[in-house]
Amino acid sequence: MKMKAAVTKNPNEPYIIKEVELDKPQKEEILVKILAVGVCHTDEAGKSGVMPFSFPVILGHEGAGVVEEIGRSVTEFKPGDAVCLTFANCGKCNPCVEGRPYACERMNDINFSGVYEDGKKRINWDGNPVSSFFAQSSFAAYTVVNQRSAIKIDKDIDMGIAAPFGCGVQTGAGIVFNSLRPEFGSTLAVAGCGTVGLCSIIAAKICGCSKIIAVGGNEKSLELAKELGATHIINRKKVEDLTTVIKELCEFGVDYAIDTSGNQKMIFSLLHGLTYTGTLAIAGGGFQLTLGSFDLCARTIKGVTEGDSNPKIFIPKLLAYYKQGRFPIDCLIKYYPFEQINEATEDSANGKCIKAVLRLDT
Repeated sequence: MKMKAAVTKNPNEPYIIKEVELDKPQKEEILVKILAVGVCHTDEAGKSGVMPFSFPVILGHEGAGVVEEIGRSVTEFKPGDAVCLTFANCGKCNPCVEGRPYACERMNDINFSGVYEDGKKRINWDGNPVSSFFAQSSFAAYTVVNQRSAIKIDKDIDMGIAAPFGCGVQTGAGIVFNSLRPEFGSTLAVAGCGTVGLCSIIAAKICGCSKIIAVGGNEKSLELAKELGATHIINRKKVEDLTTVIKELCEFGVDYAIDTSGNQKMIFSLLHGLTYTGTLAIAGGGFQLTLGSFDLCARTIKGVTEGDSNPKIFIPKLLAYYKQGRFPIDCLIKYYPFEQINEATEDSANGKCIKAVLRLDT
């Protein structure tokens, strides 16, 4: 079928809206009409050319929409179902079978190599194959995904709200709910007040953390962090020694810390700001960490992928929190028409908005 999509022709070039050709869904796949899609920093990493897929590529991995067609082996969905889309997984390796799709042994080659699980591409532009992203490529009017990458959601939820749950929201919330699991009354610090960091703060509030310290460099984001549950805020640009400030707020350090920045200096400050047995969770990748002569003591450092989430179970729980008014991400989102994707990306990169969401339902 023919559809419009935001194509990235070469690394670091602006998105261009073009007509492309999308294949029909295979036996375990569904065709989804995209109504909204979040803009994520991982899309920008893909656009930069550091990932192993070839260009041109259609990025986008926080799609939400309605099922229009299903493959012959699909049993979980039917046309008309509202869905939120998330990362791809093989469903066959040990972690997937154990209910840990975030640890899929084929995570990198299915999501970042530019081809689907069968090694093929699904989109053509002017007769040439186009690489996929997260086996989803939702910067487009339609997408084809494996049924494992889709989560059925209530039809009364705004697609513009649902879309970011597929990656950024579940990552931030999952670091707290699934990976760290802080005890009631424990203390926690979060570095970075973007979507992931702010969702971690919301989750920490729900868990009943007694002190939630938000660290960032944008005053507006820090004030929003306070509205969402942070008990203390620290502007990293205004302090010389972050560790000292953390220990002034929590005498022996915090029980848990989350880094969403990937900045080695920030990571070390958080490590030094932990209690003797504290745990630091690091979201995402793309950075180099060298411990050097650091005395780890009984501390734990752990990496977290997609919030250690099983999206089929976790995303509906988060959306239930949202409907109860306990996960208020509305204030993070700024909406843009699909055609303004370059403006949305620029605003997201320069801090004018926290979570840009493109609408295709207008």
